[in-house]
Amino acid sequence: MVSSSQTNMTQTTTIIDNALDLVVKKITEVEVPQGKHIALAYSGGLDSTLCVKLSHLKYHARKLTAITVDVGQGEDEIQQSTERAAKLGITPLLIDAKQEFTEQWLSKAIQANSDYNGYPVSTSMTRQLIAAHVAQKALELGCDALMEGSTGKGNDQYRMHNVFSLFAPGMPIFVPVRDFDLTRGEEQLLMEHYGVAVEEVITGGDDKTMWCRSIASGGIDLTTELPDSIWMWLTPPAKAPDKPTTQTLSWQNGLPAALNGKQLPLDQIIEQLNVIGGANGIGKIDLFEDGIMGMKSRELYEAPAATILLKLHRDLEQFCLTKEEIQLKRQLDAQWAKLVYHGEWFHPLKDAIDAFIATTQKVVNGEYTVELYKGNIDIRARSSSSGLFFPDIRSIKSASFNQKECAPAAHLRGLPFELIARRNKMTTAGFEGEKS
Repeated sequence: MVSSSQTNMTQTTTIIDNALDLVVKKITEVEVPQGKHIALAYSGGLDSTLCVKLSHLKYHARKLTAITVDVGQGEDEIQQSTERAAKLGITPLLIDAKQEFTEQWLSKAIQANSDYNGYPVSTSMTRQLIAAHVAQKALELGCDALMEGSTGKGNDQYRMHNVFSLFAPGMPIFVPVRDFDLTRGEEQLLMEHYGVAVEEVITGGDDKTMWCRSIASGGIDLTTELPDSIWMWLTPPAKAPDKPTTQTLSWQNGLPAALNGKQLPLDQIIEQLNVIGGANGIGKIDLFEDGIMGMKSRELYEAPAATILLKLHRDLEQFCLTKEEIQLKRQLDAQWAKLVYHGEWFHPLKDAIDAFIATTQKVVNGEYTVELYKGNIDIRARSSSSGLFFPDIRSIKSASFNQKECAPAAHLRGLPFELIARRNKMTTAGFEGEKS
């Protein structure tokens, strides 16, 4: 007699087999270009792992060069990527771009208050940095095609394509997940079929840099449960310490230069603030994001250091820059974030905006003391040797100038409104005359 559990197991196996047959058929029926020597942007995640298998099985590559670019995703992730590559029978080239990412990309992101509608621009930067290195290495090695693991529903396909086109113009670009119209579940089925299963804590995986961690991009819906286990730095505010943590940050030329009185390079400040901020419940970002194709997705990010640094940098600019600089810079900051998010880091307009921003940062210097407590960032003290806040002049407690002198100025500033009132009166009178 067959038990119900055995029947259910048999039915489940049949369903999986049928699904696998369908996805294998999909792979078989789609015709794709061929590449002799393919350069692959390899992270070791599900998408790029599948690319390794399909590069030989479908694109018939005689040679595959997998390239891993270290942008600060951490030793554990690099090690996991390397171990998975060994199972696939490949040895990736490893390019260390951590210093470049920190000094040439993150520094600009901080000075530009990088924020795309609530998202601290991060993955959109690293994708372009990775693409630049992969394309340059592909040319150096004589490759005749490029490959990467984007989907056809996300943003990275555009970011990678833009940069590939700039650094390796005309070279064919293979994007298997998009080329074969694969869902996440179909990718996992294929990798199980190929004997290299890729497990994920949450569907969609994650993308980690020292600046921000993207969690299950495109895979979060309105009812998705978010277990505490998905966080790497964050302690949920309700479970964070019951006493605040005090930190002092010194700033020079618009960048953090010291933490608690100790001079440190930017990457170390970020690493420490991720741990300290996360432990105090800071850094969870849960929002609706408008992607490059104009489709909304619910996105989840973890960014303790970015949350702290961007808040303090904006406040310090308010302290040090003129009203006119701030008003124009807010517009240019938004344009900067839009360009970078849309895969246009290397666009000439961004270079021009960078030049403007750099001139403003020469006076953005100061020291801030903050308390971090259960998700809150409370500024407790501020000082700046290049600030424009002068209470001896502005304070209502001081007698710094004769207030009577402002009366004529106020009259002149109000004069246009008197003229508007006269126009409105004449317009109303004319209208009444027409009615009578």
